[in-house]
Amino acid sequence: MSGERVNVGIIGGGLMGREIAAALRRWPALVDHPADPQLVAVCDINPAALEWFERIDTVRLTTTDHRELLADPDIDLVYIAVRHDLHEQLYVDTIRAGKALLAEKPFGIDRAAADAIMAAIDETPGAFVRVSSEMPFFPGAQWAIDYVRSGALGRIIEAKCTFLHASDLDTAKPLNWKRQKRFCGEAGVLNDLGMHTWHVPLRLGWAPERVMGVLQDIVTERPGPDGDLLPCDTWDNAVIHSWSFHEGAPFPLATETKRIAPGEKNTWEFEAIGMNGGVRFSTKNPKQVQVFAVVDVPGIGREQSWQVIDAGSQSVWPTVTGPNFESGFSDAILQMWAAFLAERAGALGDRFGTVRPEEAALTHRIFAAAIAAHESGSFVRPEV
Repeated sequence: MSGERVNVGIIGGGLMGREIAAALRRWPALVDHPADPQLVAVCDINPAALEWFERIDTVRLTTTDHRELLADPDIDLVYIAVRHDLHEQLYVDTIRAGKALLAEKPFGIDRAAADAIMAAIDETPGAFVRVSSEMPFFPGAQWAIDYVRSGALGRIIEAKCTFLHASDLDTAKPLNWKRQKRFCGEAGVLNDLGMHTWHVPLRLGWAPERVMGVLQDIVTERPGPDGDLLPCDTWDNAVIHSWSFHEGAPFPLATETKRIAPGEKNTWEFEAIGMNGGVRFSTKNPKQVQVFAVVDVPGIGREQSWQVIDAGSQSVWPTVTGPNFESGFSDAILQMWAAFLAERAGALGDRFGTVRPEEAALTHRIFAAAIAAHESGSFVRPEV
């Protein structure tokens, strides 16, 4: 099956822009996908960043002006990965230009920016917007999500979702924009990485009723361009304890989002425990899913048992790789894009999809409530 041609533009030629370009080059690995995306244009305010993309033969436009890219009538959709303070203007411009949009987290620097983007979506007929979050597209993560959805856990007792980095463990690491509120936002690490810990809970319907935030600003100064120490004023680590509901029953949900987690590099974990079973997945062991059940043992009776299942390499969309291999970060990005473009084509069905705009906007309310709770020492209800 030959998919429909989709012309893609990228705004932001940094790390994630290059990752997405690489993922699109691997598109033939997908089996019978309804879309055939081709990267045709790239924009970055730094001309040097554009040089990397010139090796891609499908790219016909490189520019430092996003308005030039958005004015191109042949571009169907745009992926944007820029500083958080630039989200609102670029996202709104893209939506109003009639382009589909895969936006980066946190979907605006704060609640006001997210609300402005939501307004642009509501005012633009046919707007299709989703938000990037690739970690749940590991096959093991999908297995765990489907297991929860199956009802096998029974009443949920507790759940948690975690994303851990040690990217800021080096105190001599130079200051950058993600460590400054004016660029990253008041929520700090939650703006930068928090979407990873809330994508799955929100998709499972676990929007929190009340939250308590435990936040840490661990490294308060970092070297500036000339080596002098400058304020580093964003939260480094954030743990949010909340009360959520599953099928009407309350349960505690914890999310952990950390830039300073010694021993970690890019670890995403999900766990849900219920009266009848449980499930765990960690990208530290990407082939394996742990499943808890009560089993009947002959001559002994009923026993509790944690079992291990190999998840293989398939995820939301089948690939030529087959199920008997392991999956990694680049595969998760490819699967995220497969889900995004399949949903745009109306072919995703009930399979797991990328973050919806309303979910992304809700995270800003959750983060604001967590900060308020941290300051007050009391649980806070996220604003509607």
